[in-house]
Amino acid sequence: MKTSNISVLLGAAFLMATSAIGPGFLTQTTVFTEQLAASFGFVILISIIIDIGAQLNIWRIIAISEKRAQDIANDILPGLGYFLAFLIVTGGLAFNIGNIAGAGLGTNVLFGISPKMGALFSGLIAIGIFLFKEAGRLMDKFAQILGFLMILLTLYVMFTSSPPVGEAVTKTFMPDTIDFMAIITLVGGTVGGYITFAGGHRLLEAGITGRDALPEITKSSVSAIGIASLMRIFLFLASLGIVAQGLQIDPSNPPASVFNLAAGNVGYKMFGIVMWSAAVTSVVGAAYTSVSFIRTFSPLLEKYHKWLIIGFIVISTLVFVSIGKPVAVMILVGALNGLILPIALGVMLLAAHKKKIVGDYKHPVWLTVFGLIIVVAMSYMGVYTMINEIPKLF
Repeated sequence: MKTSNISVLLGAAFLMATSAIGPGFLTQTTVFTEQLAASFGFVILISIIIDIGAQLNIWRIIAISEKRAQDIANDILPGLGYFLAFLIVTGGLAFNIGNIAGAGLGTNVLFGISPKMGALFSGLIAIGIFLFKEAGRLMDKFAQILGFLMILLTLYVMFTSSPPVGEAVTKTFMPDTIDFMAIITLVGGTVGGYITFAGGHRLLEAGITGRDALPEITKSSVSAIGIASLMRIFLFLASLGIVAQGLQIDPSNPPASVFNLAAGNVGYKMFGIVMWSAAVTSVVGAAYTSVSFIRTFSPLLEKYHKWLIIGFIVISTLVFVSIGKPVAVMILVGALNGLILPIALGVMLLAAHKKKIVGDYKHPVWLTVFGLIIVVAMSYMGVYTMINEIPKLF
């Protein structure tokens, strides 16, 4: 395989993973660890299984059809692609407002500047990436470097918090409680909405498609979930160490509280780096992927897609600077993004069995069954959450 292909495959994996690891991801993981303690390990395990099933199906079908998800949806039923794009773009915009807020919070911790000024500064950095001619490659490297940095710093904090690993392992397989809200929020925050399409659309743009590329695409898609899950597990264990010691996590900023309690002021500064890295890479991923869902609808949108990405970041930044965001909204958006997943995955599974889309390709039966189980399970948990859990947030 070409070295450039390896770089793009790794870049796509990190783009998807760092799109998932945003401020909401950090907040959700800490909040649910505080609520469920070691039993949150079970939620993480179930979400990883669902994430892999969704990701394998979606990336594979995009690669075989050599089309973006919205065009695949329009081939199934005219207008369905526009509906899917609407869901993805509105969800991506809501997420990106939270991402910009997180970037502002990270700079506030690091440098003491106001979150709004930090958000403006971070928005300019994200915009700068898309002003380069080789924006795709720069985006890949940016995601990889900051992704590695986040994982290493969180690993350090995990060790300093001394978590009860044995209890965590036991409760992962024998939980005291099963929380549907937590599962759907985690899945929504990892592969919901635009996130699962981030890497698939990036590989399509780089020309890594077709049957011959399937083994590499499969590895890249599973690697993406592995990277995001590693970060989730390290943060869960770091938070569990604090909870197990009976220390109080600050509800106004749960993840910052964990880093601070685990490693003092140094840990608090590390949180600033992790939060900024998580937020700014998610800003880039959300803007890139959301715009990839509308750029094929007209030659004009395709021609000016980079400026659309920049506009997306500008709007997200200005909305945050105007109104800000509470912790509850980030958990809500994660849950709502989880509701988009069964629709998006259902569309992809239909496409996998349409000859006019995939030709004579035969989608593996086990992947179809796996995907259908996820669609049914996520639909059930999504409706249950909407009726029973989301009203409790407000």
